[in-house]
Amino acid sequence: MGSGQVTSWQGKNITVAGLGVSGISAARALAGLGASVTVVDGGDGEGHRARAAELGELGISVRLADAETLPEGTDLVVTSPGWKPQSPLFAAAAAAGVEVVGDVEIAWQLRGPDAAPWLAITGTNGKTTTTQMLASILRAAGLKTAAVGNIGTPIIDVVLGEEKHDVLAVELSSYQLHWAPSLRAHSAAVLNLAPDHLDWHGTMEAYAADKGRIYEGNTVACVYNVADPATEKLVENADVEEGCRAIGFTLGAPGPSMLGVVDGILVDRAFVENRQKNAQELAEVKDVNPPAPHNIANALAAAALARAFGVEPRAVRDGLRDFRPDAHRVAFVDEVAGVSYVDDSKATNTHAAEASLAAFEPVVWIAGGLAKGATFDELVQKSANRMRAAVLIGADRALIAEALARHAPEVPVVDLDRTDTGAMLAAVREAARLAEPGDTVLLAPACASMDMFANYNKRGDAFADAVRELAAENA
Repeated sequence: MGSGQVTSWQGKNITVAGLGVSGISAARALAGLGASVTVVDGGDGEGHRARAAELGELGISVRLADAETLPEGTDLVVTSPGWKPQSPLFAAAAAAGVEVVGDVEIAWQLRGPDAAPWLAITGTNGKTTTTQMLASILRAAGLKTAAVGNIGTPIIDVVLGEEKHDVLAVELSSYQLHWAPSLRAHSAAVLNLAPDHLDWHGTMEAYAADKGRIYEGNTVACVYNVADPATEKLVENADVEEGCRAIGFTLGAPGPSMLGVVDGILVDRAFVENRQKNAQELAEVKDVNPPAPHNIANALAAAALARAFGVEPRAVRDGLRDFRPDAHRVAFVDEVAGVSYVDDSKATNTHAAEASLAAFEPVVWIAGGLAKGATFDELVQKSANRMRAAVLIGADRALIAEALARHAPEVPVVDLDRTDTGAMLAAVREAARLAEPGDTVLLAPACASMDMFANYNKRGDAFADAVRELAAENA
């Protein structure tokens, strides 16, 4: 940190909205730089009080059970990502002429003069996997890196930490981008765009606009999805540095300035000499784990960002081979009586579930949960021909049942009206009864999990436990 940056925070009155991981990180960092920090949070539980006590020891004020009133004298509000723009606290800030930014914006402002460039990734689905793939590729190239942002260690902690990095792989949500006006990445990718978080953004247009902020000021490459024209439109609308290029990725054969797939090979026609005629082999499809279509797309996006940073082809291959996806992302659990069981509990919206269903055939589909305002007609229309049957669970399962009745009346449906802890085991047993050897029983809920489970991880764990119980019975 340069002394000028430290001085700029000295004596500033900063209000931090939210007592979660990113809020605590921001509060600690800014207090350490001499700011007077107050954290506000609507909660007042035991955990809130414990965290408040820890921050109090650092001289940080915490106001619980009141997330609406702007503390007097506030110079800047730093928000946690999940707080909606319509929150009363922000309305009060606007009325007082006080700017609201997020933790990513603070991290960007706190970077030192020799800070690592950011390779940034957003999209409705695939962000975490692609960011981790990118980090794996960068490490294979011998670069010091970390996967940060919407995953892992809070980004402020990484920026201010003693460990130096050559480059950062940064996952950014639409929430984070909304509150990060000065962020300027080296290169960035928008993987895809589908309706999501519309309760937060208000409209699809506002959601897309926040995603598109990731391209602002890019210096080398804006990476877009050829199959999703909305992502290319965001590139066209972005204000980038002179010389920055639009780079597409496609599951088909790539044109110039694209990465794509030819005869089972991932190839680069963007970062090669004479890209009109030449292509560079990067890796084989079988190097991607798992080699499902949507995951190959993730790999191509990661490869594009790595190549934009100058990474050699061999490192792309080695990084993809080394990569292991997180749990509950198209994860093979077991094979029982000739039937494969796959856990994609992370498929919490229709776009993700559609990608998951496209990777298998025939499928007994386990779905349902909290729909978050989603509709399922398009998903069912596109995926019906892959379905052997469907087993529905969760609060909004009727919405999926109705879409199946409209568009796939021939698909047998089991409607499980249960929300108890044994519901997942019952769902797996029903799926096993309906499945035939060679089928895949796929948990791809297309819904959030909080109606029945603490999070999608717990839902996936319940599925895996149920499959293991089934396997033990069939042993």
